[in-house]
Amino acid sequence: MSNIAGKAYGMNVLTPVPPWLTWLQVAIFMTVRALPSQLRGLLGLKLIYFARWVVIRRNQWPDLGQGRQTLSNDYVLFISNFNGTWDQYIDAFADGLPTGLDLLWYASTKYPHSIPISTFKDYISANQFDTGYYYVATPGSAQRDIKAALRVRAELINLADQYASLGPKDFAIAYKAALGRLANSLASPGFAPVASLATQNADVARRAFIDDLMASREPQHAQP
Repeated sequence: MSNIAGKAYGMNVLTPVPPWLTWLQVAIFMTVRALPSQLRGLLGLKLIYFARWVVIRRNQWPDLGQGRQTLSNDYVLFISNFNGTWDQYIDAFADGLPTGLDLLWYASTKYPHSIPISTFKDYISANQFDTGYYYVATPGSAQRDIKAALRVRAELINLADQYASLGPKDFAIAYKAALGRLANSLASPGFAPVASLATQNADVARRAFIDDLMASREPQHAQP
């Protein structure tokens, strides 16, 4: 799919809002922005690269040659990039920010609330559309992988700066201290998460890759 690249998934959701309720949705957005603590559950989700909600009024759509359109509703556009499967993302979203989600889609037509999760997933799926083109600079690395690599880079630059001024013994001490700080940043990126519409599909896609890799690591016995 065009909105999947390596471990990353790009989500776009467009939901209609009755014009007479748009002012209320804008007021909610402004309040949430002024009180970021309301999004604490969202900010704590390490699988998210980016998430944004914006209001597009019915007279703000561009004329790309199709002529000026007459729409009955304003719209809330939700854009997000994340690692993992569609199911994992929605589950984590609803679990970490149930009340916040209900505020951010408060005025959207037929919004069912984030709990129960099954109806929330149906609503998101019905209003989601795929991107025409989705580019990811590091498709093989999840957000945590990138942050770990940046920590390693910072430590290497720091060691390089100290190398000229430290003797072998002191540099060895600095090197071991850097390794200690990077203990959780040197692991392999691994196989998961694999971006997919569903966790089950991701597991199926990953299974063949893992089987091939494990087979290549098995010791080869000489034939008699």
